[in-house]
Amino acid sequence: MTPQTTGQITGQATGQASGTAQLTAAMMLSGTLGVFVVESGAPPFDVVFFRVLFGAVALGGYVTARGMLRGHGFTRRTLALAVLGGVLIVLNWVLLFESYENTSISVATVVYHTQPFYVVLLGALLFRERLTAARAGWIAVAFAGLVLVSGVTPADFTGGGAYLTGIGQALLAALLYGLSTLVTKRITGVRPHLIALVQVLVGIPLLLPLADFGAMRGTGWGWGWLAGLGLIHTGLMYVLMYAAYAKLPTAKIAVLAFVYPAVAMVMDWAVYGHHIGIVQALGVPLIVTASLKVTLARPPAAAPAPRTAGRAPEAAFRPATPAACEA
Repeated sequence: MTPQTTGQITGQATGQASGTAQLTAAMMLSGTLGVFVVESGAPPFDVVFFRVLFGAVALGGYVTARGMLRGHGFTRRTLALAVLGGVLIVLNWVLLFESYENTSISVATVVYHTQPFYVVLLGALLFRERLTAARAGWIAVAFAGLVLVSGVTPADFTGGGAYLTGIGQALLAALLYGLSTLVTKRITGVRPHLIALVQVLVGIPLLLPLADFGAMRGTGWGWGWLAGLGLIHTGLMYVLMYAAYAKLPTAKIAVLAFVYPAVAMVMDWAVYGHHIGIVQALGVPLIVTASLKVTLARPPAAAPAPRTAGRAPEAAFRPATPAACEA
């Protein structure tokens, strides 16, 4: 083995180690998002409005400082796709945050983590991507786990109730996230930070007519939680994720994505005393296993090799909404 080869291997190992640390930190931050939403005390539309507002400030400052606006790579088509993805992402956040209110952070997060299955199903439905029997089987397993995790009983259907509404909101949020992922996958030649910036900027005029500023009077410390959602959970978290994606193979990204729901469940228990029951807990490994099987399944057609630090420019163009990685 030549010194040059040894140096390349050492460099890749170092890059993967730093990428693992960055993505783990990003997923841990994502797991605390529900607490920030609840503690802000603001209505969901207001929470999302101020998240995109503060997030635009954070991401805008970062991309400007890094000189990413020069030669941004957007065309009319890709900019339109980024705007569409932004509409879907913003509406997805509103539904997810409403689901926290009607169920719990734990249940909503696990239900929301069915995003990868929607990406596969929507890809087959809208873009005629091949759906193998194995993938279809694992999706069925995942939704069996979803039934267990949701804890929905026949009484919930007869009584209406907020809980069933919350489950539906989390599922619809996951569906919108899946659609956004498929849209942004078709944007090439643009850094994901810029795509994410467009997406949060879209949310400002979209939510401005729906935000209830009267409800924000006397929020007090809630402003700190709202600022955190934009500066930490949108600015810092996205920067950490995109830096990690340039260094890690898909398999490791898929595994580390489950740090997010795990931390969310721990935070929900530690802060609010919420925990899922024994029967609900049985569904979690079904969803986790199925998600990994679907995400890591070999594509039917030839695909590029996993992105590594040695090909950072290509890795930097990953979609701005990686499936099942963030909320």
